[in-house]
Amino acid sequence: MASNQILVSDAKEALERFKMEAASEVGVNLKQGYNGDLTSRQAGSIGGQMVKKMIEKYENDLKAGK
Repeated sequence: MASNQILVSDAKEALERFKMEAASEVGVNLKQGYNGDLTSRQAGSIGGQMVKKMIEKYENDLKAGK
């Protein structure tokens, strides 16, 4: 079951920064708060960039033996 709830409440600000960084990298202008005017393509590109960066970090951690 999918959920948008943050499991670690202390991570909320870091996740917001991560989302803004990913949006900037794919050229999508996010604003603080509601962003309901985004197209599905824009929202998907932000999420895709976030997943790409998480996988990249995990792979790097595996290489480093973490």
